[in-house]
Amino acid sequence: MSPPPHSRWGPVRSLLCLAPLLLGVPFLAYKVNYGLPEPIVDPVNPSTGLPQLSEARVLAHAKYLSEDIGFRTVGTREHALGDEWMIKQAELIRLQCEDAVRARPGRKLQCEVWHQQGSGSHRFDMMGHRLYKTYVDLTNIVVRISDGTDAGKEHAVLVNAHVDSTLPSPGAADDALSVGIMLECMRVLVDTPDWEPTHAIIFLFNNAEESLQDASHLFSTQHPIVNTVRAAVNLEAAGTTGRELLFQATSEQMIRAYAYAPRPFGTIVANEVFTSGIILSDTDFRQFEQYLNVTGLDIAVVGNSYLYHMRKDLVENIEPGVAQHMGENVLGLLLHLSSPESPLPALTEGYSRPSTVFYQFLGQFVVYSFSTAKILYALLFTASIVFVRLTYVDPAPALRQGKSAFGEQVKGTIAVSAALVGAFLNVNVVAFIMAKVLHKQMSWFSSERSCVLLYGPAALSGALASQLLVGRVRERTSFTAVLLLQSFLALVGQLAGIGSAGVFALSGFPILLSLVLNAIVSKPGDDISLWSYALAAFTPLSLGAQMFYITLDVFVPLTGRIGEEAPAEHIIASIVAGAGSYTLPLLVPFVHRFGRRTILRGAVLFSMLTALAMAIFSMRSPFDAMHQKRVFIIHMENVTTQEQHLHVAAADGAPGFDILAHSIARQFSVPGVVPEPVSMNTWNNDWDTMYPFSNFLTPYKFDLPLKPEYMDAPEHDFTVTAVNNKIDTAAGTRSLTLKIYHPGIIWTAVTFDAHVLQWALDNNPPDEYTRHYIKEGSFYGHDTWTVDLVVKIPEGDPDARIRVNFVGIHEKAMWPGKKAEKELGGRAMALFEEFDAWIEKETEGKVDALLLGCVGGITTV
Repeated sequence: MSPPPHSRWGPVRSLLCLAPLLLGVPFLAYKVNYGLPEPIVDPVNPSTGLPQLSEARVLAHAKYLSEDIGFRTVGTREHALGDEWMIKQAELIRLQCEDAVRARPGRKLQCEVWHQQGSGSHRFDMMGHRLYKTYVDLTNIVVRISDGTDAGKEHAVLVNAHVDSTLPSPGAADDALSVGIMLECMRVLVDTPDWEPTHAIIFLFNNAEESLQDASHLFSTQHPIVNTVRAAVNLEAAGTTGRELLFQATSEQMIRAYAYAPRPFGTIVANEVFTSGIILSDTDFRQFEQYLNVTGLDIAVVGNSYLYHMRKDLVENIEPGVAQHMGENVLGLLLHLSSPESPLPALTEGYSRPSTVFYQFLGQFVVYSFSTAKILYALLFTASIVFVRLTYVDPAPALRQGKSAFGEQVKGTIAVSAALVGAFLNVNVVAFIMAKVLHKQMSWFSSERSCVLLYGPAALSGALASQLLVGRVRERTSFTAVLLLQSFLALVGQLAGIGSAGVFALSGFPILLSLVLNAIVSKPGDDISLWSYALAAFTPLSLGAQMFYITLDVFVPLTGRIGEEAPAEHIIASIVAGAGSYTLPLLVPFVHRFGRRTILRGAVLFSMLTALAMAIFSMRSPFDAMHQKRVFIIHMENVTTQEQHLHVAAADGAPGFDILAHSIARQFSVPGVVPEPVSMNTWNNDWDTMYPFSNFLTPYKFDLPLKPEYMDAPEHDFTVTAVNNKIDTAAGTRSLTLKIYHPGIIWTAVTFDAHVLQWALDNNPPDEYTRHYIKEGSFYGHDTWTVDLVVKIPEGDPDARIRVNFVGIHEKAMWPGKKAEKELGGRAMALFEEFDAWIEKETEGKVDALLLGCVGGITTV
């Protein structure tokens, strides 16, 4: 492909020659990354007469839960309706199972159903904050399918989805989609005449995940069959499009089991990013690890996560094929785990950190152990060093002091490293200008990959500019330096236990192969063949493109809910620079092929493109009707002062929220008010129903004019009292039961300062005088919960009185969840109806508002 040196092609012609590869491989990766199967409608295969998983049935279940029943927030009437419907579905499966056995006498098949109900409490540290949860009479629906024998029930896999939805969302994808998939899997398994499980499958339809995983805690700590669970498969959704992603896996056996799915899709990179805690999210998988000590898989739909916990999480927005893909994968996984070849009997030792590399490469799911990885990467690094040394040619043989191979590689390594540093520095300079100078941060938000157009040219111009400082470097030297760096990072990263380091080995192997072939077909001193570039670039192009797709799918929408203080612009810019550097590792040798003049021209060109991109993106709005800004609205009634306030907050750093706050003040607050941000500190308890997520909010607080139509409040008798009160002066302690009575109020939270010596929540209260947060989530109609305390009597306060902040949500005052019965929501719902229509018009549909009618106050007990 490469002509002789005297007729060397220029950069434009060379790029045109490589263009099919540079464009075609990322496109191929895109097709693989987002390819979905055709949705199936018929529940029975017309050719075989056997049952098959039907997307139409999955979505019908999801639609009934999310739209016919509606917003199933824990504690609401709709939540209770979801529980009732789920019990009926479980009983239908049990009857279907009995019919199947009668149709084939002797078939080893048994379906058991439990409707678990219970109360409990647990510590739930999140986002660096200590929090306690308590719950009363929450429910789970549990179905166990087995062969009916004790031996068949000894080792079981738990598959879980949650029936409830979160505060502002109908939850079609999150998580009614997974509920529908589990129901379909049960139907297909039971109706398959020849299927008999060797090992049991426990289907847990847990009824309170969004209230901080209360129901999975209930199952894990109180259900009678938990001691048979050997592994857990958790099904979730943080989006509505694309393939389901294996983003958390905790044993090699379960990862290899996942390979039996017809279309496995996952990568250790996503696994290690999620488990690192960078992504501030969590799933029921945490409870299964912590209380059951089991290994397992966490699987979720993550594409288009703009709709995650939003009003538009509706069935109509779930991409065709999503349910089919996820359902068939889950079914294939369960068939393997329930078979004689299942790893379940070997998983009795419980949870341990995984030591397995796994990734998706052009449709193939590759799995190998850390031990194998260390051997492979060590061989790659050794072979790279040997090859570079054996093929080294002194660039100045006529001089007495020619450069050594080591000296050449040091210069090449400096050049390659400088390009990486230059890319990161330049994108972050551009990010600073966009955010702090132009005040146009998050202009890329409405499209996951548009940020590449803004920061891609900046990364390239920074990388090229760095080469002007490095000086002249031989093409071959920088090419081999890339090989040595990739193989070194792979080996060192793997020795440190970072499985993601395998991506460097995956690009390093083809680079080594390309150099070996180049040495065979060319003479020493010749240019690196363009064929060698093509061969070496194929893997990083495909894997790098996949990194871009998956990473940006998660992180771009995430910037809309990580708080105003988070450096969203710099996070996205750095992701573009990092993934781009991996995708185009041969940029440095390629530009040094043509010399300083070409590098300078390239740097100038990409700098101009960067300026043009900044100008264009500065004119863009971050939000549109399908990529909305999240705004949180609380109508607060203070029972202590009898005041009403409107609290407004956002969870992102995009410009314009202060302008929106002023518009809200003009429309809904008292005349002449100037809105000021309220500090979100430990003393701001108005947002405690959303704690600890509330720490990411930027809130404003407005006085409300007492309009006549806002005066009718829902009835409530929200009180916090102390009973069973005893003072032990000798021990210096006070024992009491904190009693919270909240008829018609849900998601209650209390906050108080005390030195707690003992309580019913756990055996390890903080050994100091500090602030305590306790939140509640209970079943519909349950209006009382208690906490037993023993506190240290402070000096100078013999009664040890405790000042308690309390807050909760009117069950009838949540918009749009309670829109159908708005007249029962009193003044909050009257305000919300007006506010929702106003903000829709004011922002042209670019805002999704969560509207909560809350009541709170302060008391001393």
